[in-house]
Amino acid sequence: MGAGDIILGVFGYVDTTVDAIERLKARGFRDLTVYSPVPVHEILDAVERDRPLSRVRLFTLIGGLTGTSLGFFLTIYTAEIWKLVTGGKPVVSIPPFVVIAFELTILLGGLSTVLAMLILGRIPKLAPSPAYDPRFTRDKFGVAVRCAPGEMSPVRDLLKTAGAEEVIP
Repeated sequence: MGAGDIILGVFGYVDTTVDAIERLKARGFRDLTVYSPVPVHEILDAVERDRPLSRVRLFTLIGGLTGTSLGFFLTIYTAEIWKLVTGGKPVVSIPPFVVIAFELTILLGGLSTVLAMLILGRIPKLAPSPAYDPRFTRDKFGVAVRCAPGEMSPVRDLLKTAGAEEVIP
């Protein structure tokens, strides 16, 4: 869909904004972008209620497990190559290797989390949002709906009946 398929409703109150989001979701519209001048829990709850869980946690798990494996592999491989016996202990002694494995778990888990947030959040966003209005940083709320050309009239009517002060096609 192109940029012409976005309808923007401008709202003055949180209640009407939440009502519009609920009505749109009830009618099956899921591609919503909501603009707010301040964080509002009611809006966040309405938008996030049926959204699937983030895949960032999967990146973190894979990064952490990779770090653990790499930590043990690195220390065991190094010990096997140099065969340095200290204090009569075996060459491959797991307890001292746990420290390196733990540190690499934390390092790779954290780095993969940051990488996942950048990739899945599509950051940096180089193109500005086509529906953004500067009023959304001062005192207004906005709900942008991406829809098919045949659905534009019902969405426009729905936003108006939900209490939109202005509907911009």
